[in-house]
Amino acid sequence: MTEVLTRPRTRPGRATARASLGLAPALVTAVAYVDPGNVATNFSAGSAYGYGLLWVVVGSTAAAGLVQYLSAKLGSCTGRSLTETVASAVGRRARVAYWVQAELVAVATDIAEVVGGAVALKLLFGLPLWAGAGVVAAVSTALLRLRTTRGENAFAAAITVALGLIAIGFIACAAFAGPTAGGVLSGMRPLLPDSGAVLLASGVFGATVMPHAIYVHSALSRDGSRWLRADDPSLPGDPSLPGGIGGTGGVLSATRRGVVGAMVPAGVINAALLLTAAALPAGAGELTLEGVHSTVGAVLGSLPALALALALLVSSLASTAVGTHAGDIAMRDLIRRRVPAGVRRLVALAPAVLLLAADLDTTHLLVLSQVGLSLGVPFALIPLIRLTARRSVMGGAVNHRVTTAAASVVVVAAVAVNGFLLVDLALG
Repeated sequence: MTEVLTRPRTRPGRATARASLGLAPALVTAVAYVDPGNVATNFSAGSAYGYGLLWVVVGSTAAAGLVQYLSAKLGSCTGRSLTETVASAVGRRARVAYWVQAELVAVATDIAEVVGGAVALKLLFGLPLWAGAGVVAAVSTALLRLRTTRGENAFAAAITVALGLIAIGFIACAAFAGPTAGGVLSGMRPLLPDSGAVLLASGVFGATVMPHAIYVHSALSRDGSRWLRADDPSLPGDPSLPGGIGGTGGVLSATRRGVVGAMVPAGVINAALLLTAAALPAGAGELTLEGVHSTVGAVLGSLPALALALALLVSSLASTAVGTHAGDIAMRDLIRRRVPAGVRRLVALAPAVLLLAADLDTTHLLVLSQVGLSLGVPFALIPLIRLTARRSVMGGAVNHRVTTAAASVVVVAAVAVNGFLLVDLALG
């Protein structure tokens, strides 16, 4: 049955619609790359090895950008999200199993984001961690309700504003720290001096290529492409059918520009965190979120420390909304069920709140959340590469062989890195 689309009375021009198709989903997804896990790993890398691992941040951002481009291309050129496409290709039991792992990824994401937000509120206002977790839950739920009551554009606008605030806070810290041009250039040499550097490089890469961002990006691009199809009859293919082509040079070009326009700021923010730590005295403080804040305050002053805490809070609020949105997409596409936003939010956030109420170490909770995310990486990346490399699915927008080869390298690296991190955690 053909889906009936209700169009707004005032529609943007075709060029504006295509630009929005590429940029808006990418900006929403980019928030996932500047979450508390990234703050911890990038600051640790800079503190331990100075500028030496800057090339890892740059390379990880490029790899994530390629993955996000493929995710967006799948959604915009087929009219189907990754989870929706997987659901159409497997049986009921496999769909349920895939949904379970996607929901666990969403929960792991929420643990990291809620912990980061709770720590930020404790630093700013002295709130107990459990109370801060409740505040993060309430505000991020309001962000999600903005999407259901005001629409995707309002949600994307709010997340974009949040991304801007995050950038201001973290880049301001780097500016106060004053990294040197020579240090930045030296950090672009691809060197790993010892096993500790290998571990931190793996942590930076593992915190950058994340499964929930792939689910969200493909779904947002799918939704945007449906509006564009309704306004532009020149796009061939029926998005309700498997293998609908629907991709033109203009759509793919807009998708590429959108991904670049969103991933470059995300990469700059992550680099700013590493550069801030690299410019501080060696061994200046403990490598925890609280330790990072204390070190910045002691060395750079109260204003940069305030900017850091505020940026951490905003990154937590925005990224946890995106993580929960990923769980909602998985449930809707894979098992054809939906629950009220408030109920879903309570269920998703309950583990994080309970763990904080138990007064567990926040750094350990962040590590466990990253392990949970790592387990979901192959389930998102492998189907994504296989689907976008099939002409029967993508039609004329099928991957070039070079694109598939580069993406396959990213998949192998991501699986290997996350396997390395799991083994390291198991061995202590």
